[in-house]
Amino acid sequence: MVKILFVCHGNICRSPMAEYVMRDLVKKAGLEDQFQIASAATSREEIGNPVYPPARRKLAEHGISCGGHAARQLRSADYGEYDLLVGMDQANLRNMRRICGGDPDGKLHLLLEYAGRPGQEVADPWYTGDFEATWRDVLAGCQGLLEEIQR
Repeated sequence: MVKILFVCHGNICRSPMAEYVMRDLVKKAGLEDQFQIASAATSREEIGNPVYPPARRKLAEHGISCGGHAARQLRSADYGEYDLLVGMDQANLRNMRRICGGDPDGKLHLLLEYAGRPGQEVADPWYTGDFEATWRDVLAGCQGLLEEIQR
């Protein structure tokens, strides 16, 4: 069982998009029973909130449902529970290290590393308004991550 936790600032745009895109990719590959996929926030601002409507619409355009999502905050215990904790930007990584007490096992990564774009960030559509660019980045990162895991 591969356990993946996607992380962003509020857990209402980028990380749930990655969670549901990855779930969709895994399902289409017939690998659902081999993965546990979730998402979380580094902040407390949006705890309990659903996926932000423009992000929900972007997922729906691609036939992906995200119903039932409620934002939650990353906990230090998540470090031990997940094999990979995947952030969207450098600020997320800094906060993930703080919350998790470092990264002794090398589990913390940026999503776009898996798209062959190390050091690059998934821009926050909350600020950019560009949910299409976020979709493309999230899809590329998730596809690359799945390919790497399957190797």
